[in-house]
Amino acid sequence: MKYILLLFTGFIFAQQTQNVDFKSVSGQLSLNPKEKSISGLVDYQFDVLKECDTISLDAKNMEFSNVKINEKEVIYLNTAKQIKIVFPFTKGQYHLTFNYTGKPKQALYFVDIKNTDVQIWTQGQGRYTSNWFPSFDDVNEKLIFNLGISYDKDYEVVSNGVLKEKTPNGDKMHWQYQMEKPMSSYLLMLAVGKYEKREFKSKSKIPLEYYYESKDADRFEPTYRYSKRIFDFLEKEIGIKYPWQINRQIPVRDFLYAGMENTTTTLFTTRYVVDSIGFIDRNYTNVDAHELAHHWFGDLITAESSTHHWLQEGFATYYALLAEREIYGEDYFYSKLYDTAQQIKFASRTDTIPVLNPKASSLTFYEKGAWALFVLHESIGDKAFKKAIKSYLTKYAYQNVNTQNFFDEIKKVSDFDLDKFQKTWLESTAFDTPTANALLSKNNTIQKRLEIDKLKKTPLEEKKEILKKTLESDVHFSVKEAVVDQLENEKYDAKKALLLLALDIKSLEVRQNVAETMTKIPEDFRVNYESLLDDKSYQTQEIALYWLWRNFPAHRKEYLDKSQNWIGFNDFNLRTLWLSLALSTPNYTQEPEALVNELISFSSTKYEATTRQNALEKLIAFKIINDQVLSNLVGATTHHMWQFSKFGRDTIRLLLKNPEMRASFERILINLTPDEQFQLNRLLKE
Repeated sequence: MKYILLLFTGFIFAQQTQNVDFKSVSGQLSLNPKEKSISGLVDYQFDVLKECDTISLDAKNMEFSNVKINEKEVIYLNTAKQIKIVFPFTKGQYHLTFNYTGKPKQALYFVDIKNTDVQIWTQGQGRYTSNWFPSFDDVNEKLIFNLGISYDKDYEVVSNGVLKEKTPNGDKMHWQYQMEKPMSSYLLMLAVGKYEKREFKSKSKIPLEYYYESKDADRFEPTYRYSKRIFDFLEKEIGIKYPWQINRQIPVRDFLYAGMENTTTTLFTTRYVVDSIGFIDRNYTNVDAHELAHHWFGDLITAESSTHHWLQEGFATYYALLAEREIYGEDYFYSKLYDTAQQIKFASRTDTIPVLNPKASSLTFYEKGAWALFVLHESIGDKAFKKAIKSYLTKYAYQNVNTQNFFDEIKKVSDFDLDKFQKTWLESTAFDTPTANALLSKNNTIQKRLEIDKLKKTPLEEKKEILKKTLESDVHFSVKEAVVDQLENEKYDAKKALLLLALDIKSLEVRQNVAETMTKIPEDFRVNYESLLDDKSYQTQEIALYWLWRNFPAHRKEYLDKSQNWIGFNDFNLRTLWLSLALSTPNYTQEPEALVNELISFSSTKYEATTRQNALEKLIAFKIINDQVLSNLVGATTHHMWQFSKFGRDTIRLLLKNPEMRASFERILINLTPDEQFQLNRLLKE
């Protein structure tokens, strides 16, 4: 039939949403991890509102067959970006069915794990879902999705909605999921992996399912420490019951971002799977709350365009802060607002794009958007704000919204000057520091912080007593961190007493700040600094071990002996550091080859991108480079995580400036995969 399709390339297609209302879709899917492909049978239910001759679905690089309208084969056009169905549509109900196959270039990822296991997951935000499922890039097209997925029976398979049934079929299992309410296509998801889960119920009786890999069983509690509490808090704070049937949270390997609020099922990076020590430096609390808040602000109501993106990210950021205030207290809440205010002010020197602009930065959409809501909340009062939010969510549930829709609900509860507010907070790139400081100063911790910050240019001798009293007080640790920051560039003898006092506070955060700001360690401070190695913080231990090793060569064996069994976070930060330091310490080990092989192994595809990058950085920094290291570095350039692939390309560019390294890369070229050869050849020709 393809030869017929060329006849229709000249059609001018009407605006689809005016003519057609898609109601629901069912997809019965199969995944092939070896081919990294997907196939399925899709059935769309829709109403035609006005006569038209074409309907379209977004579908990138897919093949189609058995395309039918109401069980009758029809003519279709596959543009490689869309499938267009040509048919004389009159008003009425229809269903479109077809089979499709695809090998997605993005949005559906197959992550290989040791022992031939695999994880499969999707990431649809933006216009990406149409890479793996024929759907709609337009967020204003909302419909009910029901996916069924067949896969190996030894795996857990998850999609949006409630699991209606599991049907065995030989060595496979078919998982059928069902939604009740409509959503935008970018929120469609699937995840496959060897998971276990624990089940809870919220105060409102919503089922809560928290997933983990069996190897991480002892990390379950720290990872999900506040998850149920956050859920219960947000329902109460927002004033609208969680709008979906179930809530799940699943960590996935090599995820592109911190987390993603797919409707009913948040995916998040394994970086936040932590033990009780890792929790202090890297925990899931904020990401958990942010993605959950999106289930109201983004999933329930969706911004009609990226111009109004702050209605999702600003709201999710603000409500995550409110959840953290509930857990960590007022001082923490105001300190985070203070810190983000400093970031926004600094960025505004060069950032010329305001909140109400589709090209605004993440800092603007997220943090300035949250600040705008904080100002609005404080200005109109808690009661009016909550009433407006409740009305806003109720009125536009399962619909699309813009900023004016939100303002209309504010106007019903307050005569606050929204025109001035919009110009100041949403249309200007400047940061309203006087208003911000006035609101922040309601908190005693911020009053102290502002006082300390005013002393930045004051000579140390004149402010020493104030700094000392601050460190000795019971003020929040963030203020004491600000004190330590001011000491960084002072002469050691003048600041020594204050540094000793900072270490004696026993605050992990303040002590870590001492470790970070003191890279040159005098001998008479060595023993005090060595105490940082015993802190219950993997990040502090990493910083302290490195700088002690650098500063005191005579004590290197002592430090390495102490840390030889350290592992650290799940990216092996302490183990990879120890290996690189041990290999760089003359005569420390009698088996350097074994240590080299272990460190190089961490840079291979056996591990996640964060571990690989961590190992590669150490190997190159300590000049432990052979053909395998270079091959693993080239491998980074083909990875789906843009941060890791960029690291690979940028590092290769630097190494290629050395003629010997260039010759080494040219030598290994023949042994690389075709994709790796392509990437390396491009870099060699630059």
